[in-house]
Amino acid sequence: MADTGQEKKKRGRNKATPPERMDIRTIANLANVSIATVSRTINRVPTVNPKIAKRVWEVIEELDYFPNTQARALVSGRSWILGLIVSEITNPFFPELIQGFEDIAVEHGYEILVSSTNYDPKRMSHCIRRMLERKVDGVAVMTFGIEQPLLGQLAQRKVPLVFIDVGPDGPGINVLKVDYHRGIRQGVQHLAALGHRNIAFVRGPVGLHSAQSRLAAFSESLRECGITPDPAWIVPGDHTLEGGMAAMKQLLAGKNLPTAVMCSNDMTAIGVLHTLYRAGLRVPDDLSVIGFDDIHIAEVTIPPLTTVQMSRFELARAAVNALRACVETKGETPEKREYNIQTDLVVRESTGFPPGTMKQMKKKSRT
Repeated sequence: MADTGQEKKKRGRNKATPPERMDIRTIANLANVSIATVSRTINRVPTVNPKIAKRVWEVIEELDYFPNTQARALVSGRSWILGLIVSEITNPFFPELIQGFEDIAVEHGYEILVSSTNYDPKRMSHCIRRMLERKVDGVAVMTFGIEQPLLGQLAQRKVPLVFIDVGPDGPGINVLKVDYHRGIRQGVQHLAALGHRNIAFVRGPVGLHSAQSRLAAFSESLRECGITPDPAWIVPGDHTLEGGMAAMKQLLAGKNLPTAVMCSNDMTAIGVLHTLYRAGLRVPDDLSVIGFDDIHIAEVTIPPLTTVQMSRFELARAAVNALRACVETKGETPEKREYNIQTDLVVRESTGFPPGTMKQMKKKSRT
């Protein structure tokens, strides 16, 4: 069978040595299209014929060509960069969130710029300056808190924004509303069904909106189960391992020990597990523990941690989609939109019956 001209051209291109200086003209020449078509393809303009776009990308891949992102930005009027501001890097929740955000952003042709505030307002100011200097197309503020005056700098420049839980009013503002109550309610009901009535809670930082929401959801869920919250068993925490360790030491020093401890996040719960191990107490035989977040290492703690799952992938996907909806809307700025994020309990091995329950059950079975 005779070779077609296209097949000869493609085979010849594979064998040919890539030119020393590659540019958009080289790509256009080898793909047999105009320079404008290559430019529109690289900038992912939807009006380009899909077959032609595929041919252009094949040439780019074969030559291992890297498009000039600065030129791309000049042509499109956009940086094709999405900013992501997180609270910290040491908590595994945030690296997992960053990975999901990057995967989804890259899939849609965007790069990402990541900054961490470390809960410091001065760092937040630096993060915002970096975003503005790089002229990002949109910013996801995934800090579970809000610094209103600083974020006004972004809003004034009409940069699309995404927040978690709460955000200022205005066009181009999107909010990811996390349903904390759903997962925490499931956790409290799970403990109550096992027979727990003495349940403690290690809260998060006082100034953090998400931590306040989790505490409120815990207290309300206890009342729904007919349990009165004990103020002595609501202990401070700061969403760190050390905070969890200190909180559990405080509970151990109290007059009465709860039979279960629910924590505002998984890092706190892992700190609680560590202190209980050091105290010679077994989980869940002596005390049940529940976390919140379902970070990856929660599956491999000893014992594996029962926790409330808040999907980093769903948060990342909703954030990227919200920013794209603003950025890719021609000349229109969508009104404030909300995206719902569900939470669900994941039962593992750190929860069980309260101490002495099995003995009581055996006595009842004998009578």
